[in-house]
Amino acid sequence: MKSIARLGFYLTDLFFPPRCVGCARAGFVFCHPCAQLVAPVVAPICPHCGRPQSKPVELCWSCQLGERDSLSLVRIATLHSHPLRSAIHALKYERQPELAAPLARYLVAVAQQPPWLEILPYINAVIPVPLHAQRLAERGYNQSALLAGEFSERVGLKMAESWLRRARQTRSQVGLNAAERQQNVADAFLADSVAAGKRLLLIDDVFTTGSTLAACAQALRQAGAAAVYGLVLSTPAPTINDDTPGDV
Repeated sequence: MKSIARLGFYLTDLFFPPRCVGCARAGFVFCHPCAQLVAPVVAPICPHCGRPQSKPVELCWSCQLGERDSLSLVRIATLHSHPLRSAIHALKYERQPELAAPLARYLVAVAQQPPWLEILPYINAVIPVPLHAQRLAERGYNQSALLAGEFSERVGLKMAESWLRRARQTRSQVGLNAAERQQNVADAFLADSVAAGKRLLLIDDVFTTGSTLAACAQALRQAGAAAVYGLVLSTPAPTINDDTPGDV
């Protein structure tokens, strides 16, 4: 059966070759030139939440307010700009789960740098930010789980998708301000008691205000997790006011 399935995929690619989501080049889902155009997150960043800043800071304003207390540390791999933005959109909304493999490479690249070289040996499990069951049924897969699966396999960590679930349906975070995002996901997640005493790594695709990641971490800490870290694929580029009270 597997050989028949492989033959089917081969014939599909032969007659309907994939096209790069960044430049439409035939034969690739995300071609090498487009992959090289993806902008990494570089310093200066907030030392705690990892968001890029317009200038060096001890903590960004959100972290100064204690909004990330449940998270021990967060790092973000790339900026949410073209062509990565197109790739993430295709992964989430255009039924192209095959993009998870090339996109997970950016997470792995970050994990091979400090401070992760010291953190990862003590991580007990990788947990993707979950979708509600209804949305999962509509989409057919959880893009964060696909990224987490690829990442876990490449770095040799256990993935524990069942340890965290979304207990209630929430509206999309797109278009909401920081306060609305935080309220939208408040108490939306429940963690299994098996998380107690564990050091865990959350994986997600996009970090905007960080409300979703923080809500997940809070649920895991309430279940007794010893520490919760976050690793995210992308975040919007910083604006000139990113370090001011008005941008949280």
